[in-house]
Amino acid sequence: MEIRTSVRRLVEFILRSGDIDNRRTAKASADAMQEGGRIHRMIQRRMGPDYHAEVPLRYIVMAPEYDIVIDGRADGVIIERLNEVKADESLISGLLELTEEGLTPDIVKTPQYTEFVDVTIDEIKGTYRDIKRMKDAEGVHLAQAKCYAYILADKKNLKSIRVRITYCHMETEEIRYFNFDYGFDELKEWFDGLISEYRKWADFEFEWRKKRQESIKVLEFPFEYRKGQKELVTHVYNTIYHQRKLFIEAPTGTGKTIATVFPAVKAMGEEITDKIFYLTAKTITRQAAVHALSILRDDEDTSKERKLYFKSVVLTAKDKICFLDESDCNPVSCPYAKGHYDRVNSALYDILTNVDNLDRETILNYSVKYQVCPFELSLDISLFADMVICDYNYLFDPHAYLRRFFTDGVKENHVFLIDEAHNLVERGRRMYSAELVKEELLRVKKLTKEHDIKITYAIEGCNKELLILKREIADREYTVLSEENVAPLIRKVLRLYSMIEDYLDDHEDSPIRKELLGFYFVLSHFLMINDNLGDDYVIYAEITEDNTFALKLFNVDPARNLRTCMERGRASILFSATLLPIDYYKKLLGASEGDYEVYADSVFDPEKRGLYIANDVTSRYTRRGYGEYLKIARYINMVVSSKRGNYMVFFPSFKFMREVADIYIEEYGDEGLLIQSSSMKEKEREEFLSRFAGDFSTTGMCVLGGIFSEGIDLKADSLIGVVIVGTGIPMVCSEREILKKYFDKEGLNGYDYAYKYPGMNKVLQAAGRVIRTSEDIGVVTLLDERFMERGYLRLFPREWGNYRAVSSDNIKNAIDIFWNEWL
Repeated sequence: MEIRTSVRRLVEFILRSGDIDNRRTAKASADAMQEGGRIHRMIQRRMGPDYHAEVPLRYIVMAPEYDIVIDGRADGVIIERLNEVKADESLISGLLELTEEGLTPDIVKTPQYTEFVDVTIDEIKGTYRDIKRMKDAEGVHLAQAKCYAYILADKKNLKSIRVRITYCHMETEEIRYFNFDYGFDELKEWFDGLISEYRKWADFEFEWRKKRQESIKVLEFPFEYRKGQKELVTHVYNTIYHQRKLFIEAPTGTGKTIATVFPAVKAMGEEITDKIFYLTAKTITRQAAVHALSILRDDEDTSKERKLYFKSVVLTAKDKICFLDESDCNPVSCPYAKGHYDRVNSALYDILTNVDNLDRETILNYSVKYQVCPFELSLDISLFADMVICDYNYLFDPHAYLRRFFTDGVKENHVFLIDEAHNLVERGRRMYSAELVKEELLRVKKLTKEHDIKITYAIEGCNKELLILKREIADREYTVLSEENVAPLIRKVLRLYSMIEDYLDDHEDSPIRKELLGFYFVLSHFLMINDNLGDDYVIYAEITEDNTFALKLFNVDPARNLRTCMERGRASILFSATLLPIDYYKKLLGASEGDYEVYADSVFDPEKRGLYIANDVTSRYTRRGYGEYLKIARYINMVVSSKRGNYMVFFPSFKFMREVADIYIEEYGDEGLLIQSSSMKEKEREEFLSRFAGDFSTTGMCVLGGIFSEGIDLKADSLIGVVIVGTGIPMVCSEREILKKYFDKEGLNGYDYAYKYPGMNKVLQAAGRVIRTSEDIGVVTLLDERFMERGYLRLFPREWGNYRAVSSDNIKNAIDIFWNEWL
């Protein structure tokens, strides 16, 4: 058995110490924004023939029962000949053969090279810091390079070797070197100590993996397979085996969570994958994955040995798990940040050896016990967990992704299970888009006037460039710009970013530090996205509704960015109850040629859901007014009065909802009526939903696409009917019009991509709140005549084939007949 780790992970994990301190940006920025490798490639190209770039290195530590495999890739290896005359060409060529195979321990060592050549390991880091003021190399950077130096020196029999840390300023491209010379014996002693510290963790991982694998081998599916569920399990397993992506349209009740988790676990038992990530858009949907694992482990029955030994961790957002009212990660503000790295490995070993279901409450308890940051502890746990359950951000967000797994540029044997995948289109657009707001610049300028006049002038320089771009708009709503248009601004933003970074490093106690740091991160994101621009972006400027001027880098098609993230793993399973039309989602979610799709059959009896389409009412803008609102109010009353119970009514907007609600109350009163507010806190949401749990007759008026239209699970009599007003089409705005024009230009139906498909998904999600189990009975009423058009009917899922067209004259009778059949 092999226990694998990268050089970077090894040194960062074993050698860390001291405090968490967000007051210093240097450590983060020393690695900042070099992910794309621009600085690496630039420096490597400038070097001569003695420089060998991106050299793969591997070292194997053999143990009686397992091997520790340490992988890495040196940015550069420099081999300079000392004596051209005496050097044996065969020795030189042997050293130049820096292949992975040539560095494994079973290769016989060659004679000494040291008298013929000087060998240097080069570690390159990009930074926005003023490199003239750097006093020394970062410890973790030096440790990485020393690992590479030892591996090479050991395998090529070098008596000594040099290490060079190369820092390059991201804006000026100025370079500074830090050089260190080591003898082989010195490196060996240091490296052996590092491995000795790591052996404790490798032993734990070996013992746990052996126990886990034995339990997986005998694990069976925990239920009798529902209709089509066994085929779905097979599709997921085959996708993982063949290293593809699978897009699953799985109606509610098909058991898609257990049908994706189970085959992924079985694949782990067969060494096909070594870690599973279960990714969700909302906190509430993570509980489905937690519950599935609980069933497989048989957590409820503590009287007998569990069925599955499997460690899972739920990652909670920092602001929701932090002990402070407002997270401020430094040793002055937080006692858990002070000395965190001195204690965290002890906390980690304790929790891993005692707990398998590593949830929020458990992590908080151990954090108190060891006085460590719960958020950072949870991230460390993820290194050893078999399944990581977390938000999309941890894989896809360019700032929040798990660097512990995804920074080495190596494709790992991970499986990504992506729940409610329909949400990933808009989330992806947001994560990979950026904006710079003129008024925000001016606000920060006022803050800096009394503290740093250089930053103030730099902000003014950026503001002047934005004014030039603002003139391009004239009397239009927005204007599309080219990269050449914004290039002068980008140069000034780079300069401003560098100056703010220097200020933050030198002024830990500045009264404007907090607000300046927030602005610094805005600039960081803007510059990162600018480096990523391609044909799938549109740069545009607009004056917003609140009269602010914004420059936007808009990722119209997130497919490239999402695909790149998914390529960090072996396979991706993307599933949702509403993934129609499948071609639309496959295109925007980064499908590649050869990826799969499957439609899981619904297990419900379609006769248990009454589906009605009103053919004499609409939410079209041209028809909005008192008469149409009154008709909608009457429709709602006829639906909810047919049978006592709980109903939800979904509207296109808060304004529309309020207009209809006022008329409804005037006509029918407000008994049992709940109305969603535009800014509900978590406690208010819980109180709203609690009204559907008891023996009430409640009508909840909500906004389509909002917090109550998906992700909530009201089973049985908790919800017996849904009324959906309108087709869910987003409001016309600059962004939607840009999307429409972009996809029209791509030869697709821009209106469908920008408006119809996103709107219909909201409708399908809202309708899915009614039938949650095979025993549920309920009605879905669509109040818009446009649903009868062919373009909408073809978007209906298969199980909606039994819809019935109704009018205000006969809907009451139609629904009464439905309920009489099931009473």
